[in-house]
Amino acid sequence: MRTMLICLCLLIVPILCWCQGEKAVDAREPLEPVVEIEENVYTWEPADNGAAPMWCYGCTCLVRIGEDVFASGLETLADVPPLLNVRWLLFKRGDEGWELQQADPKDRTREPCPLAAFPGGPLFLSANPTLTTDPEAARGPARPEILQFDPTDPKAPYKTLLPAWEGQPAFTEHSYRTFAADGPGRSLALFQNIGYSHSEWAFLDSDGDWHTGQLPWPEREDSTYAPYNSTHARCNYPDVCIRDRAVHFCGAPAYDTWDRVKDNRELMGRKWGSRWRRLLYTWTPDITSEPFREFVEIANTFESGGWLFPGDLWVAPDGAAHIVWFEHPIHWRLRSDHFPDIKRVLYLKYAIVRDGEITHRSTLVEGGGDLSAEIPGGTGQPRLHITPDNRLFALYYVRGKDAEGEPVNENRMMELLPDGTHGGAVRIPLERPLTSFFTATPRAGGVPSYTIDLLGTPSGARNTIGYARIKLR
Repeated sequence: MRTMLICLCLLIVPILCWCQGEKAVDAREPLEPVVEIEENVYTWEPADNGAAPMWCYGCTCLVRIGEDVFASGLETLADVPPLLNVRWLLFKRGDEGWELQQADPKDRTREPCPLAAFPGGPLFLSANPTLTTDPEAARGPARPEILQFDPTDPKAPYKTLLPAWEGQPAFTEHSYRTFAADGPGRSLALFQNIGYSHSEWAFLDSDGDWHTGQLPWPEREDSTYAPYNSTHARCNYPDVCIRDRAVHFCGAPAYDTWDRVKDNRELMGRKWGSRWRRLLYTWTPDITSEPFREFVEIANTFESGGWLFPGDLWVAPDGAAHIVWFEHPIHWRLRSDHFPDIKRVLYLKYAIVRDGEITHRSTLVEGGGDLSAEIPGGTGQPRLHITPDNRLFALYYVRGKDAEGEPVNENRMMELLPDGTHGGAVRIPLERPLTSFFTATPRAGGVPSYTIDLLGTPSGARNTIGYARIKLR
């Protein structure tokens, strides 16, 4: 009997590995990143409209469906003035590299158009075309659309999906939208901001039915000096993750004030750098039947005068939300001239939230400013990568100089362990490190994998979007 059980185990393990599509890796073994591909996808011309190709920070412009990889891009329209002067592009990587599949044949927009996908297809692109017909108009109403492509024939005509909104929301070219998918659950979610009051959301379930509603922003206490005198803390660039019908949301509102400049207009506001000073999280167990819970503050920079920005979000099988973000210090001149006691340090940080309670918070990386010449984060946010056995890794960029004074320009990764601790940093040996990047994330329907797909801005390459494929071995 024992011999028979051993034989069965020896048979079952390879079958399970085959079902995953990749070789299984012992969870105790360190994973070594091996770069398989580095190449350019496309080049672009600045549109001068405030939204470059990497501007949809909480989304991704890269998805993988089986062996196929797709990317969306932006083309600046010649002789069309900002802001409505770009159109979406859709690329697929083939045997000869990246090939353009389609470009928007008729519409104009302002922002990049993120992607999502289900395993095996379809492929989805979030578009927000302007409704104004005046080619000179800088602003105007817009219509959120989800374009559905056949990944086996991405040059074929696409299908346009229109969410069944309640009423007539005043959508504009400034969408600050987030597009997310649950690949296994075959559902989609789109969040799109309306002014400074709320976000309209639309959820397409696995039966093809639309559910829509509103996510109100929390009221703010500093409305006198708030950006545009807003009364609510609008959460921009949110990361959204769907697991079944549970939806998790984490974004950042802007604040002109912080603790030591509350009544000093000269020392507050955008002229001293970015103003994203709170990281807020909310969730609903079932977006089709239950309201979003009260917002939870994950972090703020009111004490230091710096700013923070969402990085990535992953919801584990046990329902815990894993959140990473970037914190930048106070503007160097503002610190030097007015607040010399405040330390200037850059951080990559990590938190775990269970049922609305923060159960873990830690610093993954720190440096720069007054601490070291090695600067974590650079111009991009930390991203998360998940393997088929639910190992979680943080990916990030580092620049500056090391302890010996040698130049540093590289991407790194570290494992985030189940107890909240983390492993050591491992260099990803890219020839052209990506200063900011997207991943083929599960938040857009991607499948956990031992392959890391990255799309972003290669170091030293002007107005270029590049791709890298990395194998974990």
